[in-house]
This record gives sequence, C-alpha cells and structure tokens, in this order.
Amino acid sequence: MSIIAFIGSIAAIASTSSFAPQAWKVIRSRKTDAISTGMYLLTVAAFLLWTIYGFLLHQWPLIVTNSICLVMSGFILMMKMLPPRQKNEVADTLDPTVRLN
Repeated sequence: MSIIAFIGSIAAIASTSSFAPQAWKVIRSRKTDAISTGMYLLTVAAFLLWTIYGFLLHQWPLIVTNSICLVMSGFILMMKMLPPRQKNEVADTLDPTVRLN
C-alpha cells in the first residue's frame, strides 16, 4: 500500500468513526440540548452532497465514507429534533440497558 493510500484510508476511518462517540452519548444520555441544530443541518446537507458527488464521479471511496457519515450525522440530527418521548423510545431500542426515570 502506498503512503498516499495509507493516509487516505486512515483519514476515511477517522472521518467515518468521528460521529460514533456523539451518537453513542446521545443514545446513553438522551440529552441533545448542547448540540447545534444548524451545524448538524449543514453537516447532513454537506454529506448528502458529497455522496451525490461521489455517485456522479463513480468514486466509491467518496460514496462509502460520506454515506456512513451521512447516516451517523443524520441519526444525531434526528435525535436532536425528536420529542423527548420518541427520543427515549429510539434510545431504549438501541440500548435497552439504560433506563431513565
């Protein structure tokens, strides 16, 4: 593997996994007050556009990495925008070990 491919692979792994800690924190805590809706709207839009761009260029690395980021950031945005009862239902489904009062 060339150094360029290696750096690209590490960057792709870092980018796609960067949303996992935030998503997990939202699932565990059910708290989204400190998350910026505007920032996540822009982030989701950007990943959607990057994914479309990748499809238009037939570039699978762009498609795969940006699709994963789109799903993760879209999940966080969805949890931010859901009413508390529905947020709890989603979180309970994904992690039934956490029960909040």
